[in-house]
Amino acid sequence: MRLFLLSALTMVAFAANSILTRVALVDGSIDVISFGALRLGAGAAILVALCLWFGKRAQLFSAQRVISIFGLLLYIAGFTAAYVGMDAGLGALLLFGTVQVTMFIGAAMMREALPALRVVGAAIAMAGLVYLVWPWQAIAQSQINIVMMVLAGIGWGVYSLAGKGSTNALADTAVNFVGAALVFPLLMWAMVSEPQIIVTPRGAGLAVISGAVTSGLGYALWYAILPRLGASIGAVAQLTVPPIAMAAGVTLLGEDLTTKAMISTIIVLGGVALSILGPVYLVKRSKAS
Repeated sequence: MRLFLLSALTMVAFAANSILTRVALVDGSIDVISFGALRLGAGAAILVALCLWFGKRAQLFSAQRVISIFGLLLYIAGFTAAYVGMDAGLGALLLFGTVQVTMFIGAAMMREALPALRVVGAAIAMAGLVYLVWPWQAIAQSQINIVMMVLAGIGWGVYSLAGKGSTNALADTAVNFVGAALVFPLLMWAMVSEPQIIVTPRGAGLAVISGAVTSGLGYALWYAILPRLGASIGAVAQLTVPPIAMAAGVTLLGEDLTTKAMISTIIVLGGVALSILGPVYLVKRSKAS
């Protein structure tokens, strides 16, 4: 039960990132580069402070560290850029759909056991997400945003796979954020010839909240529970984020709640339940017999 509650809290934090980013960027309160830089900087600051408080240390340089920082950078850059022209729920759908594919490929490469019901449940959940945006007219007008969000999903999938073996979640996440926070502004300035910097108190505040709370603390919690979940279950669990983001959009942003959205949510949650609980039920049943 404790693992379930921590997982649920983590998924809420992930959904909150979609809402906070969308709110900050949609009305021009802050530009993409500044939002990403402040988000990473705030996350790094709170995590380093917690590491100093609890006396946590982590290895600074390793192949896994480089992969983690690369994944985090790709995620932050793609995620932030995509939400300039994409709704919160749709962005979460594309992000975590890509994450699932990336993590399932990673699980197969690591030879993690993939029970048939887990694969079937994941496929059902993905079908629910596809149904949510079918037909595709809603996303056909923002192809660059789609590409950026898919890249973000690959980055987050890589970051999650790298964290599967973490034994020091808080310190590992802190080092990852510090590394990404140092590289991100330089990378963005190198890629964008004439960046337009816009920072308002509201935009900066949203970026700091996203960085310190829903990203920094949320990702540390994710690294803490991921080794216990495994790559495939972790991938499926994240498919609950789009429905959560959609519900938050309805409640906080005044978006419409359609019958289609409700049906999609039921399909997604049903697929997640089958994927996670189905194999456990079969194991218990076989032992009982």
